[in-house]
Amino acid sequence: MKKLAIVIIHYKNIKDTKECLKSVSRAGKKNLNIKVFLIKNTPKKNLGFARGNNLGIKKALAWGADYLVLLNNDTKVPKKLFVSLAAEAKANKKIGILSPKIYFEKGYEFHKNRYKKASLGRVIWYAGGKIDWDNVYTNHRGVDKVDHGQYDKFSQTELATGCCMLIKSFVFKKVGFLDEKYFLYWEDADFCMRAKSAGIGVFYTPKAYLWHKNAGGSSVGSSLHDYYMTRNRLLFGFRYAPFKTKLALFRQSIKKLLIGRKWERIGVRDFWLGRFGKGSYSSNQA
Repeated sequence: MKKLAIVIIHYKNIKDTKECLKSVSRAGKKNLNIKVFLIKNTPKKNLGFARGNNLGIKKALAWGADYLVLLNNDTKVPKKLFVSLAAEAKANKKIGILSPKIYFEKGYEFHKNRYKKASLGRVIWYAGGKIDWDNVYTNHRGVDKVDHGQYDKFSQTELATGCCMLIKSFVFKKVGFLDEKYFLYWEDADFCMRAKSAGIGVFYTPKAYLWHKNAGGSSVGSSLHDYYMTRNRLLFGFRYAPFKTKLALFRQSIKKLLIGRKWERIGVRDFWLGRFGKGSYSSNQA
């Protein structure tokens, strides 16, 4: 029987975590030995997404997990999610990393008044991922669209999402863990890049799905988002983007340093000073 570990990070919102765990506990376990590794982050000792997950991953590997699923605590999973992911991973040797189709949880859509009531729960948040290498931005395929089966083809993808990502255990032995320099944001993209460089397949499957309560406090324009997205986009871009794009990033960083919002400026500064991990961000100073 295959062992499947689920790594979940709890941070602040206990209601979301409890609802997530409740849905996980109801999930099917056909031909699977499932164990949940809950990592408790606290405001006083916030490990960050990358380090927190790495702690759970190491515990899961010590347990002997064949598959690991990184799962956000603000998700709700259906009964067949883990069985479907594991079955697909087992059947296809090319798969190293696999993300399912992800819907917005009802009421958490970007554009709440755009959809008919009957469409809620079927609005896509992720159906595969792309990287815009000219501008260094990640994009979710199908985002904001109602699911009519238009993304029901299993396929390779540039970007699996850390919101829900199955990873075969051998991947960590081959490429290492999530890069803790990122702390929050872009670490999943970096992990996928390293995996693909090592010849490991990264895939999207429509056969499995779940719901995501889209971020609130870390939404676009928040101080947290400004800091980590600005700094980590530069880190990712200077590692992997084409030379022409790196030149554009350099010019953009100077511009943000001069006229960006407060935490964008600090993010640029910290990138050039090599201040990674949690860095300078503090919500008390926001």
